[in-house]
Order: sequence, then structure tokens, then C-alpha cells
Amino acid sequence: MAATAQAKVDTPSPGIAGLQAEWTMLDALMGGTAAMRQAGKAYLPTWPNEPPESWQARCDTATLFPAFRRTVSVMAGKPFAKEAVISDAPPDIEAWSDNIDRTGTNLHTFAAEMLGEALGFGLCGILVEAPKATEAGVPVPTVAAQKAAGIRPYWVRVKQGQIVGYRIGQVNGSRQLTQLRLRENVTVADGEFGEALVERIRVLIPGGWSVYEKRVVEGSADKIWVEIESGVSGLSYVPFVPLYGARIDLMDGISPLRDLAYLNVKHWQSQSDQDTILHVARVPILAISGGDDNTTLTVGASAAVTLPTGAEMKFVEHTGKAIEAGSKSLLQLEDQMIQAGAELLVKKAGTRTATESANDAEANKSDLQRIVEGFENGLDQALQMTADYASLGVGGKVTLYKDFGAATLSDASAQLILLMNEGGVITKTTAITEFQRRGTLSADIDPEEEAKAAGEEAAAIAAKAKPLKTPSTAPQTEADPAEV
Repeated sequence: MAATAQAKVDTPSPGIAGLQAEWTMLDALMGGTAAMRQAGKAYLPTWPNEPPESWQARCDTATLFPAFRRTVSVMAGKPFAKEAVISDAPPDIEAWSDNIDRTGTNLHTFAAEMLGEALGFGLCGILVEAPKATEAGVPVPTVAAQKAAGIRPYWVRVKQGQIVGYRIGQVNGSRQLTQLRLRENVTVADGEFGEALVERIRVLIPGGWSVYEKRVVEGSADKIWVEIESGVSGLSYVPFVPLYGARIDLMDGISPLRDLAYLNVKHWQSQSDQDTILHVARVPILAISGGDDNTTLTVGASAAVTLPTGAEMKFVEHTGKAIEAGSKSLLQLEDQMIQAGAELLVKKAGTRTATESANDAEANKSDLQRIVEGFENGLDQALQMTADYASLGVGGKVTLYKDFGAATLSDASAQLILLMNEGGVITKTTAITEFQRRGTLSADIDPEEEAKAAGEEAAAIAAKAKPLKTPSTAPQTEADPAEV
């Protein structure tokens, strides 16, 4: 039996390897038009017998309708329409929440960014770190001294692409991480003015950690992974909280908007086809019937054309039927994308417990509300890890706004259309057209005229608004008592 190749520190674990192909597609969609063009034939295949230069021209002019990226942004923003609330937390953690990552980001903003990652890719996480308890290279022994020196735990964003691998084992009767490998690309000084990117991988285990760096072998061009640093954490677990979009299992999640993502790729391809056929159709072809090889042709408003007897000349133009069919297909795709995104907001009956049976609101939640509840739990775990690092006891609880469910798919899609219009993804004309297709607005309304009238009305209202009074810069004098 042949021996299997020894896994290296950067070898993806099977679970991560299975997710990476989809992450690549989602990452390209989140990157917009430039990233999709860069992906090339992965998402814009060549047609049969299509010359390379024709495909390249098609790729260079293709544009992405950013439905996936915008929907992720809209959905991730809903729970943060109101400020995240921290309760039952020690004063230190409440103070740290204003700068939770030690780079000036508060917990509300940090959590909003991470929910976007979770919804977009299905899996990401929070690594709770603590700087070495040293000051000027000398260990700082007490908690009070560490606090005075500004040494305290903080949160680190871990995006899906940083997760290399993991191991799960039974610890005290529960399934927990026993190893986690994270990729860290670090920028270091290179000479007096330059910079170089160094590949590193951090390996975390309960109670400790180590860092590996990719270095060139002396006398060779090959690179190997070398352990450059290690230490202890003082914790009996790996201080990492996985965050999920749609949770499958521990360290396994998928984007709840993956169907929308695949539709968006299809729209990217179909839009390219439509742009190409429009380009061809806009240029009529001049055809001569009955001419010979000696016939010369000059075309212009003041030019006369001489043809042999019986010859005929005319422009051949596209009938437009294929263009119309393509246009309808794109509209159908856009409608499907809106519906796929809106489904996250539709309230659905769930399994009711004895406690929930007295509260219909608890049993009737949307998928996004359920995802946010799981996300809240992840934030609570991160707070507790922060408290464990600082020996503060209970870490506290985070509560997010969750009153955003919609009763029907029509209501949910209407919300999404409005938000996409406000976000600049679709125009007012398109939004009005979409509402007409859903029967919300009368079919007699002219979308372009209505959008124009709405803009004029908004401008008129703005013009009538009184400007705020500018405070006087003149010195103030006391009022004469007789005038009071």
C-alpha cells in the first residue's frame, strides 16, 4: 500500500477544502465587476469556436449587476439598524467594547462587519487575543499592572480565507476545537524603504499556540515552514468563536444566499450575451446582390453609388426578437434574485417548545432572525473568552435588533426593492416597474414619468425648506432690565 503524503501546516483540512471552491466564487461576486473580469473563464466561459480576442473583448466590457453583494450588505445591516446592547458585563468589558479590536472599532461596528462575512460566505469567526503581558520586554506579573500598562484582551476578525484547517475532539463530554490553523500574511520591513509580505500560519490548541513562517532554504530556492514562535494562553480551550450564515455543523457553514449567488453568476453570463448581441445588432450590414468583384463602393450622405445592371443594395438589420427574448430573460433572473434574497426575511413557523407555545412571535421567525440569534450567541461566547483572559468572571450578553421579519414574500421583496433603490443598485424607474409587476402599483403608471415627477417633487420640497438660522458672531451684551 502506497504511503500517503504527509500533511503540512498549510494543508487544508477536508472540511475546508470542500468549501474553498464556493468561497472563490462568492469572493469574486463580492469583489464586483473587476474581480469577475479577473476570474476570466471560470465564470465567463468561451463560446464554441469563439476567437480568443473576441472573448477577451467580451470579458473586458462585461459588467456585474451587484445583486449578491448588495443583498448581503442589506441583510447584514438590518440587525444593526439600532445600536447593539451589552448587558450584565463587567465595567472593563463595557469600556473595551468602544475599541473592541484595539484599532478604534467599537463592538457594534465590528459585529456588523462580521455578520456580513457570515452571510456572504457562511463561515468566519472571532479570535480573542491577548498581547504578551510584558512592558519594555519585562513581564508584567499582576492584573492591575497589566491594566495600567494597557495590556488587555481584544478581538481579531477571521475571514473565511484565513481558515486553513481544524480538528474537533471530545472535551469534557462535548465536541470542541482541539486544533485550529489560521493564515496570517504579515507585512515586514524590507531594506530602508521597502516592504515584503511574509506568509505565516498560527496554530492554536487548548492552552497554547505556535506560529510558523515560510522561509527560503539556505542554498536553495525552495521554501519550508519553520516554527518561529510559541507560547501559552492560560485558557483550557481554543479562544476562537466560529460564526455561521447557515450552520451545518461545528466549523461547517454555508451562505444562506448561495442560491442568489449562483443566479448572479448566471446573470453575469447572460448580461454578457445580451451586450454582445446588442453591439452586433446596432451595426447594420450593407449587402449587395448582383455585384461583381470590380464593383467599388463609397457610402456617404453626398455619395452616389453605381451598380451593375440588375444589382441591388440594401442594409440587413436584426429583427430584434433575440434581443427582446434576452431582455425578458434578464428581467426574470433579476426577479428570481430579488425573491431569493427576500426569502431570508419571510417569517416561517418553527418547532415550538412548551415555553414558546405561549408566544407566537418566538415560533414565527424569519431565517435571518434565527441566524441573528445564533450570531448573538457567538458574540456572547467571545465576551466570555474576553472575561476569561482578564479574570473578570462573567462576560456579559449582546442583544441585537431582530424586529425586521416580513409576513409574506411579497412584503419581503418590497422591502428589498426599496433598499436596493436607496443603495443605488437599481433606479427609481426600475423600482416602480418591479412594484407594477407585483401588482403593488397600477399598471397605468408610466415608470419614467413617475420617477421624474417624484424627483421634481422632492426638489420642490427641498427648495421650500427654510434654512437654519446662522448664529450671530456679534458680541452679546446684557439686556437692559427695562427691556425684559
